[in-house]
Amino acid sequence: MSATSFFFIVLYAILALVGLFAAAAASDYLQFFGFALFLFGVLSAYGTVKRHYDAAEAH
Repeated sequence: MSATSFFFIVLYAILALVGLFAAAAASDYLQFFGFALFLFGVLSAYGTVKRHYDAAEAH
């Protein structure tokens, strides 16, 4: 895995954690934002890993 992919996976993990902390500390619409940020982080990290394996499989 390249350094760029690893960097973005770590960045998305940090975003997901911030989203969880925001969801835990907030209420109403900010709680929804926290969960949405968590979901964005998890799905983006998954997408980064998927692109890595798709590129490796193409070669």
